[in-house]
Parts: sequence; C-alpha cells; structure tokens
Amino acid sequence: MIQPAISNTLCLKCDICTAACPVAAVTDRFPGPKAAGPQAERFRHPRFPMPDRSVDYCSGCGTCSQVCPHGVHVAEINILAKGRLASERKSALRDQLISRPEALWRLMLPVAHIANLTLHRQPARWVLERALGLSRHAPLPTFASRPLRKRLYDRCIRSFGDVRSGNDQTVAYFHGCSSNYYEPEIGEKAVALLEQFGMNVILPPQICCGLPLQSNGLLVAARRYAETNIKMLAPFAKEGIPIVGSSTSCTLMLKHDYINILGMDDENARTVANSTYDLFEFFYYRMRDDITRASFNPVAGKALYHPPCQLRSHGVGVPALDIIRRIPGLSPHLSESDCCGMAGTYGMKREKYQIAFDVGKTLFEQAQQMAVDFVLSDSEACRWWITKHTDIPALHPLEIVYQSIG
Repeated sequence: MIQPAISNTLCLKCDICTAACPVAAVTDRFPGPKAAGPQAERFRHPRFPMPDRSVDYCSGCGTCSQVCPHGVHVAEINILAKGRLASERKSALRDQLISRPEALWRLMLPVAHIANLTLHRQPARWVLERALGLSRHAPLPTFASRPLRKRLYDRCIRSFGDVRSGNDQTVAYFHGCSSNYYEPEIGEKAVALLEQFGMNVILPPQICCGLPLQSNGLLVAARRYAETNIKMLAPFAKEGIPIVGSSTSCTLMLKHDYINILGMDDENARTVANSTYDLFEFFYYRMRDDITRASFNPVAGKALYHPPCQLRSHGVGVPALDIIRRIPGLSPHLSESDCCGMAGTYGMKREKYQIAFDVGKTLFEQAQQMAVDFVLSDSEACRWWITKHTDIPALHPLEIVYQSIG
C-alpha cells in the first residue's frame, strides 16, 4: 500500500491549530488537531491498536494545516489516522452507504421519485436514524431522475482519441457525483458558462472523486477511485487540456488529496493535479480578460458569500466573490465564519450532527440577522446544510453569474 510522506516532526505544540479548529471550539469530544494528530502520532505504533479514538471527531476541514506556521500537515495526519482507525474496526453500514454517492444513486434510481417524496419526511427520517444512525435533522440530497451525462450526452468523451483536434480552447469538465446525480442543473449551467466564453467543453470519463470514502476513513477504496480517475484524466491533462470542476471539494481531491493523503505521487497524478482548476479559479486566473470584457446584466439582491473549507485549502483566494461583485444590483457580503459545519458527510451522522450545527451556528445567525435574499457557496454539502438551517436559498455562485450573463 502506498503511503504519503507526511511528517509530524516539525510540530512545536504551539496550539495555533487548536485555537483555529472549529470542532474543538464547540465540543470536548475532540481534543484538537494537535493532540489528535502530531502529538498522538508519536504513540501510534503500527503493530498496536490505536490508543485514542477521538480523532474520529475531526471533520477534515483542513483549517489546521492552513494555519500551521511550521508547515505541518496536521489535517492530513488526522485523516490518515482516521483511516487506520476505520481499518481496525468494522465500518458501519451507514458509513459505507454515504461514502458511495454514485452507487447510492444507482440503487435508488428505480424508485427515485418515491424516494425523494419519502426520505424527506419525518417518519422515514426517524427510521433512518434508528436503523442507520443518520440524523433525522440533517439534509439529504434529492436524487435526479436523469443525470447530467444523459442530458449532455453529445459532450461525453470515452477517451482522449475522441477529442476533436484543432481547438486549443477545449476544457474537460469534472462534474463529480453531485452535478451528475443530484444537481444536474448546476452542471448544465457550468458548461453553458464555459461555452459562453468560447470554450469547447467535453465531459471526460470519470467516477466519484473518492472524498466521501476518504472522509469516512475508507482509504483503500478511496485509493482505487483515485487510481481510476488519474488513469482516465491523465491523457487529457498531458495534452494541455485543463480539467475544470464546479465542486470545490472534488477539485481539491484531484489537486491535493490524491498525492498528499492517498499517496498517488507519480507523474500522471502530478500532471492531473497541475492541470486541475476550480471553476471560478479558472475564470479568474485563466480567463480574466474575458471576464473583464463581459457584460453583466443586473441581478437585484443581497447575498452572503461563504467560501467553503475546501476552497480555502486551494489557496486561490475568493475568486467567485471578486467576479460576482461585478454584477450590477447585487450586494454581496463575505461570511465571517470559517466553516459551515457540514463537512461533507460529517453532519449527517447522528452522533456528530449537534457538533456540526454548533460549528455553523455563527454563519446561520449572520445570514438571518443580515436578512440576505440568498447565500452563495461553492460546495454542494454547504449549500444543503445552510438552506436546511436558515430557510434561506443557498446557491452556487455560478448560478448568479449564469443569471447575469447566460
């Protein structure tokens, strides 16, 4: 098994990571990233059981790695420790199911309409909580009856050999599970915007990025997903075709986690990582002249923009906010919260739901006190979580740009 080279020897126990940790701030169940990560790592012998299970309460937001003044990969150490913990005990059926959104959609497709009606009602939610440990208060996504790849079948490419030659404006759209199976309208608008700016958009072969598996400690399966995606995407990346995604967590997996957490550090993985862009990162840094020349139509409204934890880990700033500020009539404000609390599948779990809610409480209160018309966020899980707890529509920033330009 390939293991990434992550060292904890630079940790000076300064506790800056713990001071910044949104989870440690609201619960005693998690002692903080330093204690659960670099400090505890010194006591984790490979031939002995894990001495402390508190690392399971790490949400994987990545804040600790971002703030460490010594460059210690604290979040990565914790995620690997969660993986070892999961390997030492039998993973719950709940974790196996929510870690495979693609398989879950295929399972529910024959009864998607009934499932969408039933699973969002309290009787079914009580059953799911009792039987699987899924919090009855957490949001669940809606199953799409027709996925994005069926809607945009003419843009789907089986291999690099099917790409039309002679077009240096081709981009490969990595839609991820969310835009394919749960929010295909987001994928359609992302493709439409790219084409509006003259891009030839293709949908390369791809599977789930593997983040839900990684977040639940199922690292062996996550590596298999990573290997498959790298094998399918590398031919496009090697030919200079940018890989652009609208789910900031998916693009972070391709850019960072495959190499730095899952240990897929080879030429193909690095080529894919260096060729991957989050959607607004691509607009802002690769298409700035087009954005500057674009004519934005007015969109009236007061908005709160919440950059997800995964976007912060990209290290590209907040390009979506810079772009939506160009829209006349729109009054966007930046969230004061570092994390919404959802953390992918973290907030769905019965034992972690209240922690996740408490982490996001400041964000919910800010949105409600400001009386915004909608919240904007680049992460699908964040949007579902924010809407659930504020009753305020949460949109992807591309939806507002599409409304203004498209």
